[in-house]
Amino acid sequence: MLYELYETQRALMEPFSDLANFAAKSLSNPVSPLAQSAFSQRMAASYELMHRLAKDYEKPEFGLRSVEVEGVEVAIHERTEWSRPFCNLLRFKRLTDDTNTLVAIKDQPVVLIVAPLSGHYATLLRDTVITMLKDHKVYITDWVNARLVPLSEGQFTLDDYVNYVQDCIRHVQSKYGNCHVMSVCQPTVPVLAAVSLMAGRGEKSPLSMTMMGGPIDARKSPTAVNNLAMNKSYSWFENNVIYKVPSKFPGAGRRVYPGFLQHTGFVAMNPDHHAKSHYDYFKDLIKGDDVSTEAHRKFYDEYNAVLDMDADYYLDTIKVVFQDFSLVNGTWDVTSPEGVVERVRPAAIKTTGLMSIEGELDDISGSGQTRAVHEICTGVTAAHKRHFEAVGAGHYGIFSGRRWRETVYPEVKAFIASYQPAGAMKTTVARATPAKKTAAKAKRAG
Repeated sequence: MLYELYETQRALMEPFSDLANFAAKSLSNPVSPLAQSAFSQRMAASYELMHRLAKDYEKPEFGLRSVEVEGVEVAIHERTEWSRPFCNLLRFKRLTDDTNTLVAIKDQPVVLIVAPLSGHYATLLRDTVITMLKDHKVYITDWVNARLVPLSEGQFTLDDYVNYVQDCIRHVQSKYGNCHVMSVCQPTVPVLAAVSLMAGRGEKSPLSMTMMGGPIDARKSPTAVNNLAMNKSYSWFENNVIYKVPSKFPGAGRRVYPGFLQHTGFVAMNPDHHAKSHYDYFKDLIKGDDVSTEAHRKFYDEYNAVLDMDADYYLDTIKVVFQDFSLVNGTWDVTSPEGVVERVRPAAIKTTGLMSIEGELDDISGSGQTRAVHEICTGVTAAHKRHFEAVGAGHYGIFSGRRWRETVYPEVKAFIASYQPAGAMKTTVARATPAKKTAAKAKRAG
């Protein structure tokens, strides 16, 4: 019922948002004599703010058109290479006719970035992707808004997430022989499970894993986010945040944790900050500070765009990660698509380089939560483990913004490079050889 009420309210607000947008543009139009008065400027700013607070935010685009590689501007072509009902695997293919640049990129590492499924779209990692593309071939998981998935496609659980990740790894391996995996925030847990299961079966494991700001062991330095998940019962979440998708969407009747509730929670974590940000935006509009206003729009176009999560997946995550701590306790069983139940054993990982990254000021995944991955991956020797703490960085700072680009990325780049064919781990080097053969056949791709 709450979901339907929200959609009704949003539909009622839509014409007012459109009208406010029209008024803002009319009052700020430079050819209008009204645009020159201070009163009109304040009114235009007020209408613009009203429009942005009331509008509906659709899924953003990555919008990546080019990247500089070895000093040369290279075109980017985004395409879907693998698709399932709840996820698409995107590839950002780099295209160039420059022979020297082609030589430089054809043997660069292949990286699968597993994006979070925790409210925002994969485009939240836009800065991560564009930075990685300078030195890597890049794939990313693009999770689908659950309200767009028909009930006929069945449920989506945390086990399904783990199985999707394994299929993504296999797909990339089938093209290049092997790959590196990077997980940001929430997916650190299912990615570790996926690689553990593959290693336990004797399947080819990724060359390296980079785990960034995730709740591997949420008992360490619990944050406000952790405390909510730990202190409320499973039934509380099921009864208070799970609703059915309204009839207007393809996924009508599916039980989900709605995006609008998640967004409310995001804002409630720091309401003063968001209120100040919007007031500053209002003042910048009046001053005509185009740089600041555009930066505000870009940030909130991304921040306000949220997706619904399938209820089974969300509730599984609450129980497995934040209440039972099944991964670190060694009690997590995952069911394969064939119905086989397998125990997740991180100790089975032996030939994969392991790096953990934490932000000093992270208020979502507390200090030590990600680093805990080294304690349970006992099969990886100390020589092939690496931890990095980004001083002064919050949660988003470890994968986006200046600190990511200038402080974190150089560490990630060096770590991944060390596990390429000329790297330190001879066992994984040998298995990476097919990737070189595959890349050598490509004429224009990176």
